[in-house]
Formats: sequence, C-alpha cells, structure tokens
Amino acid sequence: MQGRASKAPKKELVIESPQQYKGSSVSEAEVDTVPQVAAVKPKVIEPLDYENVLVQRKTQILSDVLRDMLQFPLEDFETSTLRRQGRTLYSTVPENAEREAQSLFVQECIKTYKSDWHVVNYKYEDYSGDFRQLPHKVARPDKLAVHVFEVDEDVDKDEDTASLGSQKGGITKHGWLYKGNMNSAISVTMRSFKRRYFHLTQLGDGSYNLNFYKDEKISKEPKGTIFLDSCMGVVQNNKVRRFAFELKMQDKSTYLLAADGEGEMEDWINTLNKILHSSFEIAMQEKRNGDIHDDDDLGKSDSSSGSMDSFQSTRDIESRMRNETRLRLFTLDPDTQKLDFSGIEPDVKQYEEKFGKRVLVNCNDLSFNLQSCVAENDEGPTTNVEPFYVTLSLFDIQNGRKISSDFHVDLNHPSVRGMMPSTISQYINGGGDAHSEGQRLVHGLPEAAMQYPRQGVFSITCPHPDIFLVARIEKVLQGGINHCAEPYMKSSDSTKVAQKVLKNAKLACSRLGTYRMPFAWAARPLFKDASGTLDKSARFSALYRQDGNKLSNDDMLKLLADFRKPEKMAKLPVILGNLDVTIDSVAPDLTNCVTSSYIPVKQFDVSERTNIFFEVEEFVPCLAKCSQPFTIYNNHLYVYPKHLKYDSQKSFAKARNIAVCIEFKDSDEEDAVSLKCIYGRPGGPLFTKNAFAAVLHHQQNPEFYDEFKIELPTQLHEKHHLLFTFYHVSCDSNSKASTKKRELVEAQVGYAWLPLLKDGRVVMNEIQIPVAANLPAGYLGFQEGAGKHSVPEVKWVDGGKPLLKVSTHLVSTVYTQDQHLHNFFHHCQSAASAAQLSGGELVKYLKSLHAMESHVMIKFLPTTLNQLFRVLTSATQEDVAVNVTRVMIHIVAQCHEEGLENYLRSYVKFVFKTEPYTSSTNRTVHEELAKAMTAILKPSTDFLTCNKLLKYSWYFFEALVKSMAQYLIESFKVKLSRNQRFSAAFHHTVETLVNMMMPHITQKYKDNLDAARNANHSLAVFIKRCFNLMDRGFMFKQINNYSNCFMPGDPKTLFEFKFEFLRVVCNHEHYVPLNLPMPFGKGRIMRFQDLQLDYSLTDDFCKNHFLVGLLLREVTAALQEFREIRQISIQVLKNLMIKHTFDDRYTSKSQQARLATLYLPLFGLLQENVNRLNVKEVSPFTINHSNNNGREDSLLSNPLMTPPRSSTFLDTSLHKDVFGAISGTASPHTSSTPNINFVRHADSRGSLISTDSGNSLSERHMDKGNSLDKHQPAATLGSTLLRCDKLDQAEIKSLLMCFLHVLKSMSEDALFTYWNKASSSDLMDFFTLVEVCLHQFRYMGKRYIARSQDGAGPVAHERKSQTLPVSRNRAGMMHARLQQLSSLDNSYTFNHSKCPIPYSSSNILHQRSPVPPPQ
Repeated sequence: MQGRASKAPKKELVIESPQQYKGSSVSEAEVDTVPQVAAVKPKVIEPLDYENVLVQRKTQILSDVLRDMLQFPLEDFETSTLRRQGRTLYSTVPENAEREAQSLFVQECIKTYKSDWHVVNYKYEDYSGDFRQLPHKVARPDKLAVHVFEVDEDVDKDEDTASLGSQKGGITKHGWLYKGNMNSAISVTMRSFKRRYFHLTQLGDGSYNLNFYKDEKISKEPKGTIFLDSCMGVVQNNKVRRFAFELKMQDKSTYLLAADGEGEMEDWINTLNKILHSSFEIAMQEKRNGDIHDDDDLGKSDSSSGSMDSFQSTRDIESRMRNETRLRLFTLDPDTQKLDFSGIEPDVKQYEEKFGKRVLVNCNDLSFNLQSCVAENDEGPTTNVEPFYVTLSLFDIQNGRKISSDFHVDLNHPSVRGMMPSTISQYINGGGDAHSEGQRLVHGLPEAAMQYPRQGVFSITCPHPDIFLVARIEKVLQGGINHCAEPYMKSSDSTKVAQKVLKNAKLACSRLGTYRMPFAWAARPLFKDASGTLDKSARFSALYRQDGNKLSNDDMLKLLADFRKPEKMAKLPVILGNLDVTIDSVAPDLTNCVTSSYIPVKQFDVSERTNIFFEVEEFVPCLAKCSQPFTIYNNHLYVYPKHLKYDSQKSFAKARNIAVCIEFKDSDEEDAVSLKCIYGRPGGPLFTKNAFAAVLHHQQNPEFYDEFKIELPTQLHEKHHLLFTFYHVSCDSNSKASTKKRELVEAQVGYAWLPLLKDGRVVMNEIQIPVAANLPAGYLGFQEGAGKHSVPEVKWVDGGKPLLKVSTHLVSTVYTQDQHLHNFFHHCQSAASAAQLSGGELVKYLKSLHAMESHVMIKFLPTTLNQLFRVLTSATQEDVAVNVTRVMIHIVAQCHEEGLENYLRSYVKFVFKTEPYTSSTNRTVHEELAKAMTAILKPSTDFLTCNKLLKYSWYFFEALVKSMAQYLIESFKVKLSRNQRFSAAFHHTVETLVNMMMPHITQKYKDNLDAARNANHSLAVFIKRCFNLMDRGFMFKQINNYSNCFMPGDPKTLFEFKFEFLRVVCNHEHYVPLNLPMPFGKGRIMRFQDLQLDYSLTDDFCKNHFLVGLLLREVTAALQEFREIRQISIQVLKNLMIKHTFDDRYTSKSQQARLATLYLPLFGLLQENVNRLNVKEVSPFTINHSNNNGREDSLLSNPLMTPPRSSTFLDTSLHKDVFGAISGTASPHTSSTPNINFVRHADSRGSLISTDSGNSLSERHMDKGNSLDKHQPAATLGSTLLRCDKLDQAEIKSLLMCFLHVLKSMSEDALFTYWNKASSSDLMDFFTLVEVCLHQFRYMGKRYIARSQDGAGPVAHERKSQTLPVSRNRAGMMHARLQQLSSLDNSYTFNHSKCPIPYSSSNILHQRSPVPPPQ
C-alpha cells in the first residue's frame, strides 16, 4: 500500500476538466461526501534549458559511448543551387533581352526564367516523417518460418465433434445425387437409383463422413453415412447410368452415385479424391513421426551417459540461429503493414512546361481531280496544275473560339513550286533580302531545313469531341472564287480543261504570284471523347468551296456547328479532290522538334534535315485551372485584319481587289524600315519584313481570315506600331489597255496604323481604326486628330471614319494584360527611381492587386511573389507589410481554391530566396512576415483574411523557415551557438505568433474546423523545423505554451489537434537527441542499483526528457477519456516506437536499450491502468476505488472487503449476487441492490463510451443532492475517480506491444534496477501485465481462427452477449468454467501467502489482480 501511495503526486495528470461544473451549486453536505473539484489544469512542468545543459554536461556527453544519440549532427542543413534544366537546347531568353529590358516587370520576368533553383536541404529529412517513410523501412517478410503447434495437432475432445461439422476450415460440399441400391441380390439398374441429398462433413479428428438425407433438412438424423476414412478411391462408372461414379471401400464393397450433369460429377469426384489424398498424407506423416520417436527411444538407451557439452553447444547454435532469424517485435504488427498515406507530404516538383493532350498532325498530300504535267515538254509526273497552300488550325465550337495558331504547309510538288518566279518568292517574304538565305542559321539550325514544314505538334489543354482540325486552302490570285473553282467541280473529260487552267495559272503566277486568294476548306473532328482519345478513324470531310461572304473565323464556327448535320452539309458546293492528313499521339521521346519560336528541343540531331516537327502555339483558355506558372520566355503577337469598309470612299478611283500588307515598325520617320520579325510562310525565309492577306476579287468591303505571327522585341516603347498598307490589285491582264498599264499590278489605296502600347500595356482584342490616303512623317502623332480638319498633313479616307477592323492576341510571358499587376510593378519602379516609397500610394496599389484575374495570378506567380517579398523587406511602415501579407494571403487562397497549391509548394521549395545578406540590411523576410502575421491574427482585424491565413498558414511558415535557414547560412551565423543566432526581438515575435495562433485553434475550431486543423498542423511543422535552426530550449517553451492551452475533458476535436501536433513534433529526425537519453544523476554510477532511471512520470523525468515526458503525460491523461481519444493517443505512441525500431541509425542492441530508457515510465502508466487491460472474454467490468490522490487502491473483486476510505462514492460493499447477475452466471433476480447501477455492462466494443459510461453513481448519492449531471462521462468526474471501463482489444494489444517492446529492448541493468526499486504491489501488477500479454497474444490454433472468422466461435458470443443470457449459450458456459479454473489457478499462484480472504466461485470469476489485505 505504501508503494502505491508514494506515487501519489503523479495523479495530478488525470484531473478532469471542471467545465461541466460551472454554475452548479455545491452544498455543504456534499463537501463531506464528494471532494471539492477545483478548476485545475495539469501541472505545468517547465522544460530544461537545452542549450545550457549541452554546455554544462559537455564532458558527460562526449565521454558517452552513444554520444551520437545525444548530439545533433554538425551541419544538419545546407543551402544549394540546382541548375535550371529547360527542355530546349538553348535558353528561350534572347541573348540581349536582359540588356534591352527597361520595364521592371519585364526585367523581373526574365530574371525568373533565367534563375536557378534555390533549395534548403535538411540532411536527415528522410527520417522526419512517419515510420512508413523511413529510408530503409523493414518490409514484411515474404514467408515466415513454419511452426507446428500442439493445439493444431491435438483435437479438443470435449467439444462435440459432430456439431462442429465442417466449420473448422475443412472441405465442404453438399448437393443432390442419385444413389444406386447396393443389395447384391439385385443387379443395379436405372430404376434402383434414388435421389438423395448428400452432405460432406468433417469430424473433430479431421476425418470426413458423407451423410445422405431424404431432403435438404440436414438437422435431422441422416438416412445413412459413408465413412470416407475407409474409402480407397473414387472413379467414374458410366456402365449403368450416365454421370455415375463409384466409391471403392476397404471391404471390397462399392457405393454407386450419379450426378445430374458432367460438370457436377467431375466436381464431386475431384472433391472426394482431394479428401482421400490429404488423409493419406496425414497418415504417412504420423507413421514417419512414430518411427522417429522409436529411434529416439533407442538412442536414449544407447547413450545414457552422453556428453553434456555437445548438448550445450547444440543449444547455443540453436539459440543463435533463432536470434538471427527472429523478427523485430513490431514487424508482424498489423499496423506496421497497414497502408496509410495520410502523413505523407505531397511530392514537390520544380516548375516545368506542361502541355495538354499533344497531337501529331502529318500532312501528306493534297490532290485535285484536275491534274496534268506542268513541265513545258510534258516530261515529269502528273500533278496539280497550279500551286495550293494549306493552313491548319484548331477550332473549339463548344466555346466558340480558335484554340491554336495557324500551321502553314506547302504540299506542292517541286515542279509546281517552280511555276512561281524566285524574285516574287523573295519579295513576298523578305522585301528583297535574297543573298545566301540557305546558309543562315536560326538557333543553330539551317533555315533550309525548316522551309517546308509538314509535321505539326498541336497541344490541347481541354480536349472534348467538339474540337475540329480545320484546313483552309488558298491559291494564287486569279479572279473570283466561283469562277476559279468551276473547272475543279466538273467530273467530265478533264485533259483540255487542265491545259486551259494550267495556261491561266502560269500567267497568274508570273504576274500575281505575290497574292493569294481563298479557295476551299475542309474539317475533321479530333477527339472521340472528353478524355482525349484521338479519333484516328475520322477522315477529312469533302473539300468545300469557300464562300466569299463567309470567310471569317466566326463564319467558320457556324459552319462547323452544322458539321454533324448531313442535310446542312449536303448543300455546300464540293470541289473534287482529296486532302491526306493523318493524326497520331505524340511519343514522349519525340526527337527533332522545334518550339513555336523555332528553338530546338533537346534530343535534336542537328545534322539531320528531314522530319523536323514544329510545335504549334496553343491559345490556352484564360481560366485559372488551365493556367500554369510561366517558365520560359515567349513574346508573340498575333494580328488579325478582320474587315475593311471601302464602299463609300471617294479618295481613290479604283479600290476593289484589295490586298492588305502588314509591317511592324519601331519609328514613324520617313526612312524608318520595317523590322524583320514577322514569321514567314513555307518556301521563304523564316522571318520577313512584310506579309499580305488573301485578296477577294471585286470586293469593296473585303473580309479577311489571315493570321500574322510577330516576334515582339523584348522592350516595347511608344513608337512600336503596326502599319497596314492597302493596295488595289489589277487582276485583269487581258484588257486592251496599254502595256504600261498592264504592267502596273498594284496601286496604293490607303494606310492605317496601330500603336502597340496603350497605358504601358499591349493593345488587345478588337480595334477599329481610320484609314489615311497618305503617310506623312510623324504620322503616329495624328491618330487622335482623326476626322478633324486642323491636321492638314493627314488626308483621311471617308472623313476619318474607323474603316478597318483589326484584332490582336498577345501570347507573352513578359507582358501582362492585367491593369492591376502592371500598375503595381510600374509604381514600384517609379518609386524606386525616386528613391522613396510613399506608403499610402503603395498600399493603394497593393489593395488593387486583390482584383487581379486569377489566371494572370497563376501565370506570373513566381514573379509576383518575388516582388511582394521584396516590397515586404523594403517597406518602412507596418501598414505596407500587413498589406503585402494580405495580398499574399489572397493569392495563396486563390491557388488553393483552384486546386493549384502544388505551384505554391514548388515556389517555396525551389524559387523563393531572401535578398542577399548585407550588414546594412536590417530587415529580413522572416522578421517582417512573422510581425505581419501576428498583426493579421489580432482579434480586431478582418476575420475573413484571418481565417484564410490560418487555413493556408503552411505557406507562410514554410517561407519563414526557408528565410531563416538562408539568413543563417548567408550571414554565417550558423556557426554561432543557438541562442545567439537570432535577435531577442525575433524570439519575442515567434513567441507572440504562437500565442496569437492558439486561441484561433482552441476556440474557433467550431466555426471553421478546416482553418483550425490546418493551422494546428502548420504550427507543428514550423516548430519541428525550428529545432534545426533556433534555440531548442526556446522551442520547448513554445510547445509548453501550446499544450497549456488545452484542458482535460476538452472536446474530441481538440484532443485530435493536440495529438496531431505531438505526432508531427515527435517525428523530428533528431527526436532522440532532443530527449537526451542519458542519466541526469550526480556523481559516478557504480552499481545498477544506483541508476537514476524513472519508471514513472516524475517531474524530473518530464523536465529532462521533455518531448517524451510530454507525450507520455498526454497519453496518461487521454486514457481517462473516451475510446476515440484513447485510440488516437495510443496510436501516436505506438507509431513512434515502431519508428524507433525500424530507424537504421539505432539498430544496435545498446542503442535500442538506451532508447528504451525513455519509455520506462510506460511501466507506471500501464500499472495504473492494469485493471482496464486485464480483460477476459466473458467477465464483466470490475470497479476500482480511488483515494484522495486518485490512485487506485484496490479492486472490488472481494465482496467482503471494506473500502479503505469513507469519502469514496461507493461506501458499501457489493453483494456477490450483483456480480453474478451482471455476468449472467447467476439469477438476475436474486438481488435488487441499488448499487447495481454502478457496475455497467460493456458494450460490444469493450469500452464505456458516450452516455453508457455516465450513469455511474448510485441512486442514493443522487438523492443526497449531488449536483453532477448523471449523464456526464466518467472521465469528467473530477480528480477523485479514475475510469474503470475496460479498454478495447485493439487498444490493449497496442499498449501491450509497446510494453513488450520496452521490456525486450531494455538492458538487464535497467530490469534489475526496477526489480530492486519497485514495491511488491508494483511487481504484482508487473506480473499481471505479463500474464495479460500471454493471454492476449497466445496462439489459439487454426481451428479457433477459422471459427472466429466464420462467426461461430467466441467472437460471435461476444456479439450476442447483450441480447442473450450467457447461460443459454453453451460455448459461453464452457468458456466461463474454463475461465474460473484459470483464475483460481492464477490467484493461488500469486496470492496464497498474502490473502486470508476465502474466495467463492462467483468472485473468482471477477479476479483481475491480487487484492492486498485490509490495513
């Protein structure tokens, strides 16, 4: 008794929450019976000053053999730079781009795409997760050693073998058969067969009987039995009846049976032969075993005086082999093998270019029915009679938009290409630059290799069946579309027609080769379904003639909408011909590919000139979910002249066949030349100075569908503009006009210009601009003067009305269309140049960033965040820092809401880098960000922003930690001692931040559970990571501050939070050194009796080994709570111990023994709860009394014993009949004691939960005016009552596994010390625990397992125990009797010398642990 009482101080840990007692009036009468419950939290134990202890005990640590378990490794973390690996051979950023860039936004974008990755590596990070994530986890062995147990060999003779039947895992079969009459006097005929129901059963000894019945009611007595142990074999016999077989018996008799079908007959024969074969094998094995035993007996008589040495050495070898093959205790634990991905952090990857569904388009051939030989001498192949040009692009009719740029293809035969004069080819594409074009290299590739592309790679981010591949076909300008198409639409004799068309074509090519005209179009669907399955079977539609009035992309979308309506498509005029274009999936290892900017992708064979694949730019939808952070430099502008309204112009006499020439200029001076940056067409140079749109014959209001792709300069300025020049093209060459007029092919009929920048941003979407009849120098300044007579230099056509409709589309990774983002960067740049950052102005621009479009936010994510961090550290006012953080919170929340948080993780891990450290720089990201977070968490601030900060706090904590690590390494402060690394102000900020977060976690979880849960987890990860960077004693204090915010009796959610926090922190890679597993005693320790080991949770233990002490305290307290809470706590403890077992840094026996010293208080913890662990299968719960200190003094298993104190809730002993009634082994009517209320039945899960465990006070005490709510959980009854409900099987097994692991790992010295120091009652509890282990982990035999799985054994009994009296359950009665005998045996073994009290059969049943005699 004294041994138990001496440990009284521990019980402060199970004081329950006083919250339920608020507002209850406690009378004086009650004070006498019930000790006053004070609002007491568990005692706060201050952690040790870790850094000081390391200094003070340096000698002890260095002289320790296992010093590696006491010290953090040196240089535990490092920063490294990883080379950015692009997918192209050369950088996508042009060589002079950085020099040219003047705008801050462009500069920062280029910096983002060129910079390398900056990573902080924690060398032992692999050890900082769950045991499942350890680098060298011990896998479950494939095959365990085979052991034969007696329980599987011997048959339990007491059980009724017949009733067990085939439930023991043997072979079973039943069904209808025909049985032949075996009377030897009568020959067996068809008529003598009778239909019987056969049932195959296995007996207790393993043999089988085949019983047969008249019907399927096998519960009746069988009509007969065939004993299969005397059967010699089963063979087919079809002589008498089809599907018959016979059983040949040992006595030469046979049984003839027949089935209804061949399959059933074979099934029966196979089943019966399988049984006979297994029986034969068993018999042979027994015979062999018998022979061996006989030999043993002979051996014994021969060598009675044999040498003991050989026996001893054999034993040693056997023991050594057993140890070698022995598995670690936790290897076979079911939890170890359970797949659980909850604790696994997402895999973070570097930013990379991602594509949608990639489709390879092969352009093979375009052939019309009208064919001939184009050569003068009629020698050569038969080909099309004139050149045609194909343009391919993708249209999405579901969303009504063109989703790819144009892919231009020239499929003409070389002889047909020769019809075009070379001078025209150069003029159209390059403005006369004819010298050595073939030798020019573009990005290391010869231009000639890329002149005639045929294979394009399209990318589709959102595939669906309504995406079409559209081909537009053009030819050299000749006249009207209908007139030119007519010869191609006739199927009559085509030779004469071909010659005529060829003659006209040659004339047109020589005269008008520069200009094209629309001719035909075709389309085909791309996908079968929305998952991106290519529709390879589909072919291109017929070639439809272009309609001069339906040319635009909008018209094309309308035509495609009717594509699947044959009645509509049949009305369209068809040109006879065939376009051969195939589609295929793109192989991941595609070689010889160039980007849309002609930059070769890696795996490019420069020497090879054939089969270059051209990537075609995708116009990705402006949606956040389709966007990704830009990683490469790209700066393309697509220009689309749409429509010119010239029917009412009076400036020019003739303006009908109108051609539009487009140029890109950087000046409006007279001698300014166009920039060579327009992408050329096939056959010409890759880049040209001008390009023409297709011409419509005799149209004064022409429509255009052409797309012009321009490579924009890195830095745009106000003078950059597009210049459109209009020409009237004279198509008629047969007129009788003079030769001079005939030679004049085109005449200028107007100019229009479009400045590219407006308010610093590139002009986008549709614009209508006026047309001028002349082009004076400095014309850009006259744009605003349109229509006003005050500007005589410019002569406007049609009074300056906006006659030209143009649209542009920007695909750029260095220019943004978002006004807010542009303004923010522009302000930062102007403020920096003015050397002053006006807080108010900056805050205004920061606030406007909240209105930034989400897809822009994703695309420029790294650049934007980098700038925000820069502003954060340069801001002088707190207001700016808080607003920067608010913008970040908004961006982070948007990314999460779009499901794109992986981009944030990549940013923090690879991109984020603090500004280089200089002594003059006094602001760091971690200091400013922590302060701003604290300000936002203040109660008065915007609660929506605050909730978002909590919900996505992981991002901010990760940034804090990375900034801290980079700061330490760059400033060389990593070499200083831990308490000198960071300023006192920063320590204070961190402490404030933790304290500010706690109320949000512990109080606001009801309103916003996700935010509280995420904040709790992020805080744990932050504190865990700070152990590598900061003063560890300081971090212990933060953990203490955290745990002090919780109370016993908290709601389940808060317990979940607390144990999730502990799980994360205790998974730290250096958890063992953090706990300092070393003796803290004074002087040298000479004997094991003097070892300063704690077997219970003393204050000193909790202080010196802080983390493990805290965890064990919390587990102790949690065991007084509900089942779910208990399970969470036990799981955290067990998983941590499993992790120690499999950690390859602590594999040696001495290391495991040292680790075990940290968990020795588990002994005390389990001894306190020993009665809750000692569960037998039939018995009810026992009740324990508690003294003032909350320690169980005795178990009420003896009804004659008086409780030691009158102040306990139960002041009278319980009659033995009460126990009998509860257990079901006595009549429930023998006693009606009110105290029966106190002893509750277990529910089917083995614990008292919810209100089941509440009604635990006798009615008499309720009458005394006790104000406790009778439905309160047992855990909330204050410090004077411990829970007495039993733990679950799973809980018990987990705790016992931990106990056995410590017992197995601890050193002999530690065990001897325990032996010497423990009181006799503790030792008895210890042996009870060992006995419970034997009971819980004993092997019950294969048959028991099979019965349990079938629900026929004790498992089923437990399930029914609430609804059926135990006495009616035969198996249960038998088990109860066995239990009585075992209890009696145990009690005698432990207590015969100590207990003078006689035991009756009813209370032996409830025996749990030894009962000390009354004092």
